[in-house]
Amino acid sequence: MSAPLEGLRVIDFTRVLSGPGCTKALRDLGADVTKIEPPAGDVGRAGVPHVGSMSTYYAQQNAGKRNISLDLNWPEARDIVAKLCADADVIVENFRPGTLARFGFGYDDVVKFNPKVVYVSISGYGQTGPWRNRPAFAPTVHAETGLTDILQKHYEGAMVEMRNDACSHADVYTGLHGVIAVLAALQHRSRTGEGQYVDVSMAATMLSANERAGAQLSGLEVNDEPYALSANESPLFELPDGRRLTIATSPVFSPMFIRYCSMMRRTDLLKDPRFATATLRKANLALLMAEIKAWILTFTDLDQLQAQVSEAGLAIGVVRSTQDLADSEWAKDWGAVVEVEDREGGTVRMPGPPWRFGRSELPKPGLPYFQGESNAEVLGELGISAERIETLRQSGVLRSRRSPAGAFD
Repeated sequence: MSAPLEGLRVIDFTRVLSGPGCTKALRDLGADVTKIEPPAGDVGRAGVPHVGSMSTYYAQQNAGKRNISLDLNWPEARDIVAKLCADADVIVENFRPGTLARFGFGYDDVVKFNPKVVYVSISGYGQTGPWRNRPAFAPTVHAETGLTDILQKHYEGAMVEMRNDACSHADVYTGLHGVIAVLAALQHRSRTGEGQYVDVSMAATMLSANERAGAQLSGLEVNDEPYALSANESPLFELPDGRRLTIATSPVFSPMFIRYCSMMRRTDLLKDPRFATATLRKANLALLMAEIKAWILTFTDLDQLQAQVSEAGLAIGVVRSTQDLADSEWAKDWGAVVEVEDREGGTVRMPGPPWRFGRSELPKPGLPYFQGESNAEVLGELGISAERIETLRQSGVLRSRRSPAGAFD
């Protein structure tokens, strides 16, 4: 009952979210991940709130990874990292293109002494091309790749103010595509014996994750029909008790309008000239929404509402907070929330793994390590003596500290 990736050795040069998300998934699937943190520390450690000196944001992305911290400007530090990379199955980094190559740890450097390594670089716009050196954060990539534009759309006939999304989709999705790249490259290696380099782009990821991109790029006229299956225009409704819910897909979309009418047992609306086409439904959306809202308010039992909605092939979703979901019966049954040590004697709640394996047992969540906390352990495994480790610490080659702004030990 071992974990699927047990025995896989991963060296993690990443920081903040896209890269740490990738290596966290690998770790939660059983890989042994060693995070190499620069002297300045992972910016993610500044994410609030903190329990003592541990950021919950950092803990979510890094629990279970061993942590060493060193200054690559020192040749002694580069020697240590070279030993770790020589024994690695996978290396993941998300610096700007060329950053690690300056220290001798780009793919072209590492492959010379570890030809079977799977080396994944995550960046905003890829390792080559005119935008390769542009800084990239999730909101800027969202803006560049169409998500921000999609969010500025009509809702119930009124233009929604342009805004950024609350979640860093570009980082999270790209991290997951990094995992896919690792697994695919490992399969290639198992078949051929060859390692390889994989370039993963946040911008390309967001384009591929846009299920309406093909429709948008086609240039075809849609006659006011919502693009694709109208998911982003799914309406929201409020119940008498204050709860809110959504019904998937928009009643403007012609195939779904038929289902809405079936759901409400309102065949008369199918013949109503105000709603005869998508253009007319869009122009008279407030009237159509009033009909749907009035029907929903006849229900006091959500199960009964869901049953009737389901008959039409649609679904409802109650608007919940993250806390509400974590406290739900579903979350408890699935094990969707796990307890992670907060390093202050207590625990904090974090998302659990999204997988269940029939023949594998996943590891426990693991500790969120402080910067450089595993220095002695990892270097000891490389055969470096305790005396030598202490010398490296005192000289500043090795770093360790327990808070984002605290002094080094």
